[in-house]
Amino acid sequence: MEALALGPARRGRRRTRAAGSLLSQAAILLFISAFLVRVPSSVGHLVRLPRGFRLTKDSVKIVGSTSFPVKVYVMLHQKSPHVLCVTQRLRNAELIDPSFQWHGPKGKIVSENRTAQITSTGSLVFQNFEESMSGIYTCFLEYKPTVEEIVKRLQLKYAIYAYREPHYYYQFTARYHAAPCNSIYNISFEKKLIQILSKLLLDLSCEISLLKSECHHVKMQRAGLQNELFFTFSVSSLDTEKGPKPCTDHNCEPSKRLFKAKNLIERFFNQQVKILGRRAEQLPVIYYIEGTLQMVWINRCFPGYGMNVQKHPKCPECCVICSPGSYNPRDGIHCLQCNSSLVYGAKTCL
Repeated sequence: MEALALGPARRGRRRTRAAGSLLSQAAILLFISAFLVRVPSSVGHLVRLPRGFRLTKDSVKIVGSTSFPVKVYVMLHQKSPHVLCVTQRLRNAELIDPSFQWHGPKGKIVSENRTAQITSTGSLVFQNFEESMSGIYTCFLEYKPTVEEIVKRLQLKYAIYAYREPHYYYQFTARYHAAPCNSIYNISFEKKLIQILSKLLLDLSCEISLLKSECHHVKMQRAGLQNELFFTFSVSSLDTEKGPKPCTDHNCEPSKRLFKAKNLIERFFNQQVKILGRRAEQLPVIYYIEGTLQMVWINRCFPGYGMNVQKHPKCPECCVICSPGSYNPRDGIHCLQCNSSLVYGAKTCL
């Protein structure tokens, strides 16, 4: 799932209001004044893309159905909701001498199981859900509606899926007026730009990755032929699953840290425009062309997971584990069809 925010790229040196000071003006001046030469001016504005991320939440308690398997979504490595061994009609009814028996992909589930607990009322709860626990679960319920009536038997099925948050990130593009395309100054500038952006986001546990850098000749209507650098870079949250979390409060969720990183990057480019607008002297050889910063919010699922709003309408922005008959070999967004795949979470089609 991708949301694109593109704006008109008017070119120039019109002053914009900076949203705050990221680096000292002296530091930015040092950064942009390394390669001085007189160049034409330009006009434009920055495009801003606010974006948040929120997963659909499961109900705390889930009831079954005798007509179809009920889908249940459990976040990977988290505790599951209570999966009840009753239908909606029986949920608030009196059941005489009820007995519950659960079976999963690996056979009968006993109450002493460390990963799956069966409560005294027959509910199934997973303490630390793993990929291998995904599958079809069946509860066999026996009860009497009244003391005088005969025993009734029901069979309730649940399709329980592991899911995880997408691997989401921002992708940025920006253009700079450049030195001649074969100049070593462009390469030096590219390295310096990535270094400064990386330091800027260090405290947010986000990383900058340069995806593409190209120099092109661009013909302007009034300014003639000029050289421009086209940068494409991504900003992603560092993976903290296997290590300590950078912090514990809710403001340190990956999506919120990414949103803060986006704002810092916008302000950094905005500050360059502001300082250049104050210069009465010559411009640097390489300078940001105002209005060319563009952003794309990108969702990607990890291998073995995918998004499918038709199949999983209750978890539309979740990366749900691929069902048997499908697989996802890389950081795509969908599970691909594979009739020979017989397991949940397949990463290859064998």
